[in-house]
Amino acid sequence: MPRTLITSAIPYINGIKHLGNLIGSQLPADLHARYLRARGHEVMFICATDEHGTPAELAAAKAGKPVADYCAEMWQVQKDLADGFRLSFDHFGRSSSAQNHRLTQHFAARLDAAGLIEERSSRQVYSNADGRFLPDRYIEGICPNCGFEDARGDQCDNCTKQLDPTDLIEPRSTISGSTDLEVRETKHLYLKQSQLKDRLDAWIDSQDGWPVLTTSIAKKWLHDGDGLQDRGITRDLDWGIPVQKGDEPWPGMEGKVFYVWFDAPIEYIAGTAEWADANGGDWERWWRTDKGAEDVRYVQFMGKDNVPFHTLSFPATLLGSGEPWKTVDYLKSFNYLNYDGGQFSTSRGRGVFMDQALDILPADYWRWWLLSHVPESSDTEFTWENFQASVNKDLADVLGNFVSRVTKFCRAKFGEVVPEGGTWGAPEAALIETLTTRLAAYERHMDAIEIRKAAQELRAIWVAGNEYLQEAAPWTVHKTDPQQAAAQIRLALNLIRLYAVLSQPFIPDASAAMLAAMDTQDDSWPEGIEAALNVLPAGHGFAVPEVLFAKITDDQREEWAARFAGTRS
Repeated sequence: MPRTLITSAIPYINGIKHLGNLIGSQLPADLHARYLRARGHEVMFICATDEHGTPAELAAAKAGKPVADYCAEMWQVQKDLADGFRLSFDHFGRSSSAQNHRLTQHFAARLDAAGLIEERSSRQVYSNADGRFLPDRYIEGICPNCGFEDARGDQCDNCTKQLDPTDLIEPRSTISGSTDLEVRETKHLYLKQSQLKDRLDAWIDSQDGWPVLTTSIAKKWLHDGDGLQDRGITRDLDWGIPVQKGDEPWPGMEGKVFYVWFDAPIEYIAGTAEWADANGGDWERWWRTDKGAEDVRYVQFMGKDNVPFHTLSFPATLLGSGEPWKTVDYLKSFNYLNYDGGQFSTSRGRGVFMDQALDILPADYWRWWLLSHVPESSDTEFTWENFQASVNKDLADVLGNFVSRVTKFCRAKFGEVVPEGGTWGAPEAALIETLTTRLAAYERHMDAIEIRKAAQELRAIWVAGNEYLQEAAPWTVHKTDPQQAAAQIRLALNLIRLYAVLSQPFIPDASAAMLAAMDTQDDSWPEGIEAALNVLPAGHGFAVPEVLFAKITDDQREEWAARFAGTRS
């Protein structure tokens, strides 16, 4: 049985994420996990909350809670929202876990033993107004490379150039807005990534078929300007993983913690260990190539802003340790989802956040639109007009209408059982040929993680059933040849079960509703279309389901557009 390890970018603990965050990593990863499980693969799908660093400390202070309590509460919030969107994680962990403490300290010790850790005196920005050293991300200013006015102290989001806070022009604290900043001397540990540049370059070149977006970003960081830079892996903070060499103190590093970018991706491994501790499994068979992981295919999902850390820094940790860790085989990266003529904004409450989305519509509505419009080749824009049209046309008119027409007609003419009698003819043979071709294309795109193309094929499979129904016209045939109409409806009822199976990775709740209506638990992936259209035999009972998808009205669309224009507190 093929084995696939799947990880999606780890979301920060500080607040509820918007739909752009969801489609940038977790939702496509869930689609892939669901599809592979349906095809018989053994899957380990891991995610977690990223709980360390200044964002967590500041959010906790704002909430008036101890940071550990705040993180525990927000982990539950994010876990509940993930469940609400039907994200099928095998384990949703926490980067503050005991397992991640041990593994992070272990990796630091291994890297130090390999000569890849160096203590350096660095000049770090201190805010007199805030009374603290400022992490790179909490300093903003003008980018010296492109002139972008809101560049962060670690990277410019406009030109993606890696920066140090002291590079910024007119720097300011993002905590207080103060420009009363000074540079003070402090000691920190640095990971000498520059020594691994050639090895990382060769490793990236060895990867087969990575998206252009992924490789272009990684290569840019490796080769543009001064190339891959050494990176500090510790910070002067209270909240985080203490700097130790395994179980031993690290002289001179007392009171410091590991920098969040260093420990967060290690949580992928630690999260698998958390799963193993809870379920009695073996986490090493997923992560250690000397313990069976050489047979694992490892796939990561993330937005393009996370690509440098997962193609360079995290692999540098794994490769530099000198131990046989599994590295990623395929990294699926995404562009940005924008919101209605601008950007999503957490600070201004502009756009739809995950909790708000589930308050107004079930998860499948959002899953379908987001996955069928996923920003693979370029940025994508969410508009309420497009969302309404997609839901109404794809889900309500095509899929939902097919299920409703077939089940209601059968109940009226044959009762709530699969009718017997009649034989298939040329229209049925043509449909089977069409579906066979479409299914092969759907599987090919799903295997290649070409999500928009896969969604288009799935919709085409739904459309094929509607076109068959229109051509066969069982409501007309029944007047003169009830037996032939029975054969047509028997096929159509089986088609509902097939739609449930094929649609499950995209719209799992609707899939479950269709299977329940067909009174079957048979969700086996089709080995052939003709066999799949004979699973439900004559005499098998079914029920007419509730409306699968309600249409979005113009009044609803207008009200939602006004509500989410930027008023979130």
